[in-house]
Amino acid sequence: MGVEGGMKCVKFLLFFFNFLFWLCGLALIVVGVLVQVGLHKTLMMKDASASGAPIVLIAVGVVIFFIAFFGCCGAWKENHCMVATFAVLLVLVILVEIAAVIAGYVFRNKLSGVVQDSLEDMISDYKNGTAEFKKSFDKLQEDLKCCGVNSSSDWVDFRSDKKSVPDSCCVKVTLNCGVGTMTDAAKVHQEGCHDAMVAYLKKNILWVIVAAIVIAVLQVMGIVFACLLMRGIRSGYEVM
Repeated sequence: MGVEGGMKCVKFLLFFFNFLFWLCGLALIVVGVLVQVGLHKTLMMKDASASGAPIVLIAVGVVIFFIAFFGCCGAWKENHCMVATFAVLLVLVILVEIAAVIAGYVFRNKLSGVVQDSLEDMISDYKNGTAEFKKSFDKLQEDLKCCGVNSSSDWVDFRSDKKSVPDSCCVKVTLNCGVGTMTDAAKVHQEGCHDAMVAYLKKNILWVIVAAIVIAVLQVMGIVFACLLMRGIRSGYEVM
């Protein structure tokens, strides 16, 4: 005997929320991948905590993706055991998401130092780096319209004349435009990339935190509906 009345409504609401969870799982995977790529494509991150939050969210997204299917089956078949398992798994996922939010917030506060160290390493490795590495760092400076870590003078050892910077530092990028123009504000960006990079990464990490919080709220609602449905299913068994 299936659930009736208000419980049938709860059943369909739980089914609908599981569809939302499926979308949320997909969203977490996408956000996690974008932040991970943003962190490691633009910087050589040596601090493992930099990957903590995005990797956790990718993993949680994959788990939610499959849990949602499990929850849909449990709600549709009105299986008490499946719905109960679904609720327990959601509680565990929420705990992991809370850990990811905390990790993201902690890393956000230490981001400045990590970016400083990473940019300094990239500058020291630039001269002997691969073409792909140089292209990646050049694109960073061009996109952010910056030069060096804190100023263009960070490139003092770029050439023997101590006055040249990579062409990607130029206001208008042309071949050899950075030769001998380190302190020429009309030709070379004088601001370093540190502040712009920190602002960019904080924005991405903030999106990770917001995504985790919004999805956790939806999951709490899903747990409530699952508990109500379990109660309705149990009542149906007692009537039988």
